[in-house]
Amino acid sequence: MNLLDMGKSKPRAKKSKRGVDFKKIKRKVGRKLPPPKNFTDTSIKSKAIILPEQSIATEKVGLAVDRKGLTLRELFQQTSHHNARTRKAALLGIKDLMLKHPLELKLHKFAIIEKLRERICDNDKVVRETLYQILKCVVFPCLMEELTRPIMSLLLAYVFNAMTHMAADIRLMAFKFFELIVLNYPSSFTLHTQQVFDNYIDILRNYQIYLQDRSNLKNALAGLERCLSFLVGKARECDRRSVLDFDERRCLHSYTSEAQNDFADIFLAVNKFEDLVPALVNCFQESILLFRGMSKNDALSFDCLLCTVGCINHSVELFVATTNKFLGCHGHVSQTDGEPDVVKIDMLGLLKKLWESFPISQPHNVGEKEDERYFILNVKITETFLHLFQWINDNTFPIEKFLRFIECFLLGKVDCGASNKSLLEKNLSTVLPFFPRFISQSIRSWRVPLLKAFTLAYMDCKVDSPACLLYLNAIEEMILPTSSCSMLLCSDPEVLCFLVDWIHKLPKILQCVGDRHTNISKAVLKLILSIGQSSMLNSLLALEFDHIQLLLKEFYVIRRVEDAITYGPFLKLPLDCQELAICCLYYFSSISIDLLESLCSCCLNPSMDVFIVIRVVEVLFSAYKVGHVYISDLFGFLFTLLARFKVHTKWFDAESKDGDFSSRGNFKLLATYVCLCLSRMGDNVLVLKLLWKELSTK
Repeated sequence: MNLLDMGKSKPRAKKSKRGVDFKKIKRKVGRKLPPPKNFTDTSIKSKAIILPEQSIATEKVGLAVDRKGLTLRELFQQTSHHNARTRKAALLGIKDLMLKHPLELKLHKFAIIEKLRERICDNDKVVRETLYQILKCVVFPCLMEELTRPIMSLLLAYVFNAMTHMAADIRLMAFKFFELIVLNYPSSFTLHTQQVFDNYIDILRNYQIYLQDRSNLKNALAGLERCLSFLVGKARECDRRSVLDFDERRCLHSYTSEAQNDFADIFLAVNKFEDLVPALVNCFQESILLFRGMSKNDALSFDCLLCTVGCINHSVELFVATTNKFLGCHGHVSQTDGEPDVVKIDMLGLLKKLWESFPISQPHNVGEKEDERYFILNVKITETFLHLFQWINDNTFPIEKFLRFIECFLLGKVDCGASNKSLLEKNLSTVLPFFPRFISQSIRSWRVPLLKAFTLAYMDCKVDSPACLLYLNAIEEMILPTSSCSMLLCSDPEVLCFLVDWIHKLPKILQCVGDRHTNISKAVLKLILSIGQSSMLNSLLALEFDHIQLLLKEFYVIRRVEDAITYGPFLKLPLDCQELAICCLYYFSSISIDLLESLCSCCLNPSMDVFIVIRVVEVLFSAYKVGHVYISDLFGFLFTLLARFKVHTKWFDAESKDGDFSSRGNFKLLATYVCLCLSRMGDNVLVLKLLWKELSTK
């Protein structure tokens, strides 16, 4: 082939013409297809229809809304939302709306509570806790005067349903709701006593299942403790009312007293103790083993233990109250129709395991905080058995360790950390109210050691501490012949030496406390007055009471050097305390001249109320009539009082005091009463002769 032929291109072969059925059209991606040829447009075009006042915001005008603009109806709908956050937000919205519009809660209280109660069994813990806070902080405080049985029944139905829920956290949380309801409406418990105790017993029997959630378990135990405490308070109220006349407590057209009706709720509870108390004891034993095994004891575990012991203690107190009510003076149960025989319950047998483990011993090398916790538990257990001490038999229950613990407790020889003194005084209220009866019922060989420990603790007690009142109440019960225990103790010669120490400290307490703690001063003066009123002539109690007046001298005047007088606390005490101190004077067998001089110095002080001065004259005159004041000493007291009474020179009868002087009206009132006393001392001529002798020597 030549070069010319190479430059020419070959002609293309012509395609054969064939028949074409479909024409392929190339289209770009994303471009809309044109409508088919047979397409019919059915769309309708019209202008927008705008009606005035058709917006949602306008529909809410005049309605109460929360901060997000939601009405109560809209919030109700959201409380059932599938999302937990939405349910919580709805509850908070209801709270916000009720706070902003309190009237809404009062108008729609039934609807609000009906909707809120549905969240008691909510699966989310945060939602339940939010509901609890709303009921506690908003609903119950705002409806305090309108909380009625129908309203509480709305909540209780769901609470009881939650108490039997399959989920452990919901079940335990239900008891927290119940405690809140009982706190605000106590009769809710008495209306459902049996059902409530059945649910608590079921929780205690499955204690290990709920032990992991100790926070809610503590709430459940605290709720049980509150219910039992409510029954204890009711039993005490019944005891107070039982001393009233039966006819005054009789119901209209009925032969049943109110006290008997009130005890019906307590009987229902006591009948459950055969199941409840053993369950509590088992829970305590399981918890204490777990508590000891912890490397570091936490507060929640200790609180659960403390609530458990508190429940046992209240159960025992209720048992003792019902037993004493139906136990006759001859040791048999009174036969009354419809009343349960609570004496058949062997409470000591139910508590035998607890007695065997007392005192709870702590492991070695524990910290100071753990020492205090073990001590508190032992004190609470001690209180439990002090309620039952009259039935404890030394053969069945060896009592040595129990008495030794109380002796060490009073002497401060128990391990309770570095803050020994303050913790001991704080827990004295648990033991001291039982001490008089306990000491009279204890075995004779232990009576003197226990009284010695009590006396040492009393002498070492700070006079301005709350424990001082506890000691004074115990001493009053042991000294005054108002109970069998005091008569037993006062007849024991080994006890009399302790009695002397108790009485001699009373004036010292008055001197130290003064007007800083008037409640303590008033208690001491009442005790001194009671001793004087109840002491028999020439008895040891009467002799020691007479010895008190020597110590009371500084209660009126501390020091007297010529015209310089340092007054004691008597002048600064309130009028009721001064009245008690003056009444004590009447019971001294012979009032000394030193005490009269101190008393006269106080009466001459212008700051002393004139009616108190007249009261002093009245008591001394009454003491003179029974031979407790010599006539010469009474004359000297009255003359000194009138001669040295400072009166303002101006002639007016105003009751106000001017500087160191009293008004003339006060002096006139005092002089009138003194003359009245002199006229009653005997024949006027004879009295004038005696007076002339006194006046001529002045």
